[in-house]
Amino acid sequence: MEIVGNGFLAHHLQQIADAHPDVLVLAAGVSLWKNSDDDYERETELVQKINKRCVLEGRTLVFLSTASMSMYGAPGCSGREDEEIVPVTPYGWHKLKLEQLVRDSGVKHLILRLGYVVGPGGPANRLMPALIDQMTSGSVTVYRQARRDIIYVDDWVSLLDKILTAGITHEVLNMASGQSVPISLILDHLEHRLGLAPKRNVIDEGTEHWISVEKLRRVLPSVTDEDYGPEYYRSVIDRYLESTGLLGDGSPASGRR
Repeated sequence: MEIVGNGFLAHHLQQIADAHPDVLVLAAGVSLWKNSDDDYERETELVQKINKRCVLEGRTLVFLSTASMSMYGAPGCSGREDEEIVPVTPYGWHKLKLEQLVRDSGVKHLILRLGYVVGPGGPANRLMPALIDQMTSGSVTVYRQARRDIIYVDDWVSLLDKILTAGITHEVLNMASGQSVPISLILDHLEHRLGLAPKRNVIDEGTEHWISVEKLRRVLPSVTDEDYGPEYYRSVIDRYLESTGLLGDGSPASGRR
C-alpha cells in the first residue's frame, strides 16, 4: 500500500503498509473545517494529481472524506451515504465536491467518510486533546445538543484492512462506530478516569448529527453492532488515555499532566 501523507492517519496506516500493494491511500490534505480557499484549492489539485497517477497505474484510490457534522449536520439528516447530502459548512461542501471529482475521474476508488478518529499522535485541536486541555485548565465549554461518534484509530485501521481485503470498490462508506454519544457522557468518563472536576460552561446549542453504519455492516458482515456497542466510547477514551501516558497504571489519574 502506498500512503500519501505524513500526518496522524498516515502514521497509523503504517500498520498495514505492507498489505494491499495495488492500493493508494490519500491521507493528506484539509482535515479541519476552518480553512482558506487556498487550502481547498491545493487539496483539489492534489486529488487531481493522485487521480491521474492511479488511473495510469491501475491502482485503487482510497479517498478519505468526512462523516462529521460538516457533512451530516443538516436538520433531519439520517447520516446515510446513499441519500442526498446537504453539507452545513464550506469544509463539508469541499469534501463532497472532491468525492464527486473522484467518482467522475474514472479511477478505481473507495470513498471513506470518517467519524471522529481518536488515537495518539494527533494534532492538539482534535477532539480528545482539545477537551482534555480545557478540563485541565479548570473550565470546559459544553454544547448541550452536541454528539460525537468516536472510533479508536487501531479499530479504524482494522476496518480498512478488512474492506480492502474484501475487494470493495466504487463505494462510499461511513467509517464510524454507529454510536452518537452526547458530549456530556464523554466528559463524564474523562472526568472519572482523570480525576478532574472542571466547571462546565453549558451552552444550549450544538448539532445532533448521526452517522449510519448500516452499509458498512452489510459489506462487512463479520463486524457486528456488538463490536461497537453503547459502551464502546468508554474503551476508546481509556485506550487513548493509556496510549498517551495519561493513565500509567490503568487507574484514574491525579489530574496533573
